[in-house]
Amino acid sequence: MNREINPSSIAPTAANFAHGVLSTDASRILHISGTVGTRPDGTISDDIAEQAGETWRSIAAICAEAGLGLDDIVSITTYAVAGEPLGGVMAARDAALGGRRVASVLITVPALVRPEWRMEVAAVAIR
Repeated sequence: MNREINPSSIAPTAANFAHGVLSTDASRILHISGTVGTRPDGTISDDIAEQAGETWRSIAAICAEAGLGLDDIVSITTYAVAGEPLGGVMAARDAALGGRRVASVLITVPALVRPEWRMEVAAVAIR
């Protein structure tokens, strides 16, 4: 079972995420490597929002292959190229997680490994 940890003794989160997520009785932990928005055919959109949607579809497939689902994600780290619009990235995350709040960080970077990559997500899922 996973439970949000948001102490009333500290400031609330600045966006739709939890300060922490406590996992009890976890029997399976999946660490998902940084995942980018490359489509199964190897192409990638130049639109960051489309890349974000494809990234989350890939993360869902990785979870499913491990017998887990997006509901099991407890932590995400998102990297986005500085200056890119982030609204679509956040919307894709919120849609994928169904509005659930997980431990989360968004880091802007000057560039990712390949110039066509605009964003990347690493995650942890626990059941």
